[in-house]
Amino acid sequence: MHDTHSERMSSGETRAAGGLALVFAFRMLGMFMVLPVLATYGMDLAGASPALIGLAIGAYGLTQAVLQIPFGILSDRIGRRPIIYFGLIIFALGSVVAANAREQHRTKAMAMIGMTIGLSFAVAMVVGPVITGAFGLSGLFLATGGMALLGMLIVAFVVPKANGPLVHRESGVAKQALGATLRHPDLLRLDLGIFVLHAMLMSSFVALPLALVEKAGLPKEEHWWVYLTALLVSFFAMIPFIIYGEKKRQMKRVLLGAVFVLMLSELFFWAYGDTLRALVIGTVVFFTAFNLLEASLPSLISKVSPAGGKGTAMGVYSTSQFLGSAAGGILGGWLFQHGGLDVVFLGGAAMAAVWLAFAVTMREPPYVTSLRLPLSPQAQREAGLAERLMSVAGVTDAVVVAEEAAIYIKLDTKLLDRASLEKLVNPASEACEA
Repeated sequence: MHDTHSERMSSGETRAAGGLALVFAFRMLGMFMVLPVLATYGMDLAGASPALIGLAIGAYGLTQAVLQIPFGILSDRIGRRPIIYFGLIIFALGSVVAANAREQHRTKAMAMIGMTIGLSFAVAMVVGPVITGAFGLSGLFLATGGMALLGMLIVAFVVPKANGPLVHRESGVAKQALGATLRHPDLLRLDLGIFVLHAMLMSSFVALPLALVEKAGLPKEEHWWVYLTALLVSFFAMIPFIIYGEKKRQMKRVLLGAVFVLMLSELFFWAYGDTLRALVIGTVVFFTAFNLLEASLPSLISKVSPAGGKGTAMGVYSTSQFLGSAAGGILGGWLFQHGGLDVVFLGGAAMAAVWLAFAVTMREPPYVTSLRLPLSPQAQREAGLAERLMSVAGVTDAVVVAEEAAIYIKLDTKLLDRASLEKLVNPASEACEA
């Protein structure tokens, strides 16, 4: 159907997306740099124990899970910039304390930010051990604090000010959609999935760096090349599976296969992780499955969520992710303290097995796109508009939100009868991708 909006992002949109991507990059780089070194270097600190190291690794997830929704609500009231500044200030101060203590193009913009987060993770796995090897944990935490301050400068001078906040059901958590989201079986399966995925990541980073030192005899200053190899190989290895899943509409099969491989990688660490070669192979396999799932799960949330419920579904999903990070760090540290490295890997395999048991029962996701159609006053007075749209071939769900003067639609572009859809909505609305 005809779209009067440009298909290209405007200069302002590009600047905003690029600036926020840089903010995310510096913030995630600073946070992820700690993961590969805390278990090895942290054990040298006074009073350190495996359980406390695990708690330190997972602590960020707990604070994010508790604070993300209140901060999101507050940002709707006082604006995004003050909240971003406040968060970056907390991040910078926390790093300094640690050092001293020994609307249309939203999908494109989010994709840009997502890519920078992935790149930051890859860079952090390499840079973290290098900085820590040269300057110690204090130097690493000071570097993360500096990155937070750089993020503040980017917000101030690069990210343009918004003309006004556009708050709608696809941009955040909507109270009206929360109950349905928490009762949706397939959404709950995906929430469990991201919880387990990040729990496994954090518990693995309690054990894997120590296994490289204690079992493989690799000095902790040289761990960077293991992570770099794993991340580069895994990035290219996952691409064919993503293409296959989307083009052939076999995302459930890809998901199940990746979870199964994730479980096998943990069992491989447990059974054969006594040599450097085995640990490198296991790390490559683990990150291939991890990156594939990390890239696929948000897309599945978008597909499965009901019309007008994507923002709420993503809010619950993100909270589950952060809780998983917290639980994984704490559980990994506790298992290591009471059972050793092998028990941590067995715990990871058990978590993957539980996820697999729930994921098997998931239905094949619908391959749909979300649209938000602003409605004219005339269209708002029309009775049964959502029902008539639901009768159009390719439209799978529709809901009118009167307070926003908009209708949300989920549609299958391969089956869509565009002419019928245009006839219903063109006189009264203008389509824009949510």
